[in-house]
Amino acid sequence: MSSLVIYFSRNGENYFGGELKNIEKGNTEVIAEYIQEIDGADLFKVEPAVEYPEDYMKCIDVAKKEQQSDARPEIKETLESIDDYDTIYIGFPNWWGTLPMPMFTQLEQLDFAGKVVKPFVTHEGSGFGSSQKDLAKLCQGAEIKGGLSIPGASVYDAKNTVKVWIDE
Repeated sequence: MSSLVIYFSRNGENYFGGELKNIEKGNTEVIAEYIQEIDGADLFKVEPAVEYPEDYMKCIDVAKKEQQSDARPEIKETLESIDDYDTIYIGFPNWWGTLPMPMFTQLEQLDFAGKVVKPFVTHEGSGFGSSQKDLAKLCQGAEIKGGLSIPGASVYDAKNTVKVWIDE
């Protein structure tokens, strides 16, 4: 049984427990790499063709405008098929209550029929928001399993939590 992690992650200035900090690796990427290490999954990082602003406040402003206009931002590379995989992990930070819009760009292009989808989210208190409803639309035909929600500030302490979730 082969698995794939499709994820979006942003480094740079991020919000942690009430303050802005610069991080070298995005929180979602940390979790994606744990999954790769534990499950042997392949990784596919969804990256916007036009980078988000480094400044956190400007970034979330752009993200909100994209969501309000239901935008599908162009991405650097498109994953063409998931035919070779049984299990698809889908990871993202919660941006304004759901997935960042580049994830919509990518996921809408894939056929999830017969796949097992395991979503995970990093956040600062908002959990999955409405993203699970959006995932049900984006991943039609898939069996969507219980998701994993991890506060961004806790990602470096979450490896065992990730392992328990994968083994469920």
